[in-house]
Amino acid sequence: MIVLTALLGLLAAVLLLPTVSDLLSLFRLARGKRSSAQPPAEPPRLLFLVPAHNEERMIESCVRSLLNQQYPERFTAVVIADNCEDQTAGRARRAGAQCLERNDGNLPGKPRAIAWALTQLPLQQYDAVIIIDADTIVDAQFGNALASVGPVSGRAFQAYFDVRNPHDTLLTTMATVLAAANYRFAYALKRNVGLNAPLLGNGMCIGTQVLERHGWKAFTIAEDWELYALYTTQGVPIESLEEAHLYAQEARSLEQSSTQRRRWTAGKVTVLWRHVGSLLRSRNIGLAQKLDAVAELTHPGPVMHLSLVMVLAGVTAILRPPGAEWLLIVLTASLIRLTIYTVAGLAVQSQPLRAAGAFALLPFYLVWRVGTAVAALKQVGDKPWLRTARD
Repeated sequence: MIVLTALLGLLAAVLLLPTVSDLLSLFRLARGKRSSAQPPAEPPRLLFLVPAHNEERMIESCVRSLLNQQYPERFTAVVIADNCEDQTAGRARRAGAQCLERNDGNLPGKPRAIAWALTQLPLQQYDAVIIIDADTIVDAQFGNALASVGPVSGRAFQAYFDVRNPHDTLLTTMATVLAAANYRFAYALKRNVGLNAPLLGNGMCIGTQVLERHGWKAFTIAEDWELYALYTTQGVPIESLEEAHLYAQEARSLEQSSTQRRRWTAGKVTVLWRHVGSLLRSRNIGLAQKLDAVAELTHPGPVMHLSLVMVLAGVTAILRPPGAEWLLIVLTASLIRLTIYTVAGLAVQSQPLRAAGAFALLPFYLVWRVGTAVAALKQVGDKPWLRTARD
């Protein structure tokens, strides 16, 4: 039973890490907010990269949103038509973007396509590279929001990755609430105390000095989490930029979402396994950043977090190992952060009560999410990237 207590205690402590890190951040915030950087004299020169695999239905609207930005003519939009078998390249050019065509069946996938494109383009002509998914609409003020935060070439940013179809289904509404909880509250707190925000694939902005110094070395199926781990280890600042909005199509059904969730889970486990050691040994970052990064990399997501708490609490209550009361207290405490952020995310919705109704799906979603997490274990390691199905 002592072994069981130790195992349950370790899992409970991991689940508590995000709450502990945020509490420490609140103490730091109370001691004084960071000073904001002054905008540069000239707006940064931006290169928007849009990796696209068979995206003929979505690519034109994405390109048009990029070209319609209310921003000085100091940006370029480039589509990477990666192993496409449709009209993606032609439609991208017709919409006004430059287009690179890549055909490499041996090395498929978004991370490889981006790495290849970065070798084909004159990065020295730009201050930052922004990765945009092909199903995305970029806000007209995106560039101006990025220009307002000071010099960008030596930093990385994550834009507010919002939901384009928030009212389609209960699933998309729930995703909208959780996105608001993250970007408006959780990541904003990190920004205010100088901790790195996660990179989330769509809307990643990477300064060209960062790329020149550290390169693009993320090739797992969760390249965003791998970049977060690598850049954090190397001391690169990664800031959440909630003022820069982009809107992407959220999966409307559990079937559509399944591939995506399995990829995220397997990729994150792979990144954690490969990089947590070097992150903890890094001399480029302090203890607070190490704690927060480990909390992010081990966090299973809000729904899986709740599922794990329920399972672990059930095991503890039934088997009653030594220290059961303390285990239950820690597990319950781990839900404080999750609950506060979810309520805050609901509060900023235009119709909070309607949005709250979407959580009626939660019991079914909990069971489904556990199933996808188990299935994801088969994808851990260097597995091929799989595209999310769409209507």
